Amino acid sequence: MASSQSFEVTVVGGGLGGMTAALALRHRGIRVTVLEQAPELGEVGAGIQTAPNASRILLGLGLRPQLEAIHTEPQDQVRRRWKDGSVVALTRLGRHCKDKYNAPYWHYHRADLHRVIMDACTDPDGPGPLVELHTDAKVVELDRTDPLRPVAVTSDGARFESDALIGADGIRSRVRDLMGGRDTLRFSGEMAFRALIPGDLIAADPATRWLVDRFQSTIWYGPDRHLVHYMIRGGEYLNVVACVPCTDEVAQRWVVPSSAEELAEAFPGWDDRVPAMLSKAKEDVSCFALYHRLPDPVWMDGNVALLGDACHAMLPYQAQGASQAMEDAAVLAEELGAVTVDGIRPALRRYVDRRAKHAGMVQQASFKNMTFYHFPDGPEQRERDAKLEHFDGESDVSYEWLWSGTPLNDPDMGAFSYQFSR
Repeated sequence: MASSQSFEVTVVGGGLGGMTAALALRHRGIRVTVLEQAPELGEVGAGIQTAPNASRILLGLGLRPQLEAIHTEPQDQVRRRWKDGSVVALTRLGRHCKDKYNAPYWHYHRADLHRVIMDACTDPDGPGPLVELHTDAKVVELDRTDPLRPVAVTSDGARFESDALIGADGIRSRVRDLMGGRDTLRFSGEMAFRALIPGDLIAADPATRWLVDRFQSTIWYGPDRHLVHYMIRGGEYLNVVACVPCTDEVAQRWVVPSSAEELAEAFPGWDDRVPAMLSKAKEDVSCFALYHRLPDPVWMDGNVALLGDACHAMLPYQAQGASQAMEDAAVLAEELGAVTVDGIRPALRRYVDRRAKHAGMVQQASFKNMTFYHFPDGPEQRERDAKLEHFDGESDVSYEWLWSGTPLNDPDMGAFSYQFSR
């Protein structure tokens, strides 16, 4: 009988979810090939939050020294009123997260985090076989003539055959379509401005200096829109995500370049600190249409399965998109790493059983937060703010549940193995 080391797994998509899956599978002794359609591997210039449920997975993959070199740690999560900036609620992060969840809440530049994971995949001194990476490899066909050896066919005619194929190719997943998955894509009616604002400009202005005096993750609530910002790279940039009603152009084109002027003008009448902050954005302001998928438990067909946004794309209102993909990666690796080649299909079934309901609950909570964040001033807004004063979660899920993550079988990947000095 073949051993798990004889596995060959093809991962389609080299984003954070796909690369975390590749690294976790490598740690299980499985040979992995990653196919990325872009000309080079990397991530967009934007920030990312990893809550404890994702941090403990990355720490369990041996990345702690590298992550400590690139992270920024917020001390609090602050929720503010749009009109006057008054604090509605404050949730402790920092030391509190490490003590309660035994894993940190950290911020990163997405490109920095992606680079750390990718380097670990190809580190010759790391455990398991090196991950093989292919760029400019757009998958256009799945050949499943042999149902036990699916073949990814790329646009240049190259064929990549393996024992299992994982579609980690994002919200508009080609693998999902080729697998025969149903169309669950939905438009939210909203778009997000994204920008990186130079931290030195923030620090130089007395109106915004408070943003660098204490690192926090801040959410401003207002009618029909909200604003999230936090520091990355130790204060080098302020990362901004601003969600507003979508224009027709952005809805059609998905991504449209924008400007600091448009960004600031999207928040008329807000507290003076908001335009003071947003007007400092330089180049690389963009608008992204916010699409998501309906919860759908069909993540596999034979020896082909989906991961991350390909199966549970969610709105950004829980800051959990990449974190849930990392949970997928950890569970997938546990299941595939525990079987021989003959057990791949049941292992994929167990992976879906362990993850689909959980990720679906996060999808639903993220969707409901779109309404929860955007109440007009009035009774519903006051009821929400009163709830947030005694904060344990937002719409349907508590932070206790969310940040504890999907239970893992491996205690060394679980929540009770990391020590943090005071």
